[in-house]
Amino acid sequence: MASFSIPNQSPQFSEQLAWEGLKRAIAESSGFKSWKQERDEVTMLPEPTVDQLVHTYLRETLETLAY
Repeated sequence: MASFSIPNQSPQFSEQLAWEGLKRAIAESSGFKSWKQERDEVTMLPEPTVDQLVHTYLRETLETLAY
């Protein structure tokens, strides 16, 4: 599992910085990698950005949990 730290009192802390770290951790997770592999086998669409993939993964995961 990826790890990163951002001191919450740091003047450089921002939502963008937090999102970048979270996105990187999600993209490196085994769940994301499995989801992406299944997605790649099913679709022949052009490869979206990591940002788009993580958004889709999170949306689908939350929809599944809500069901």
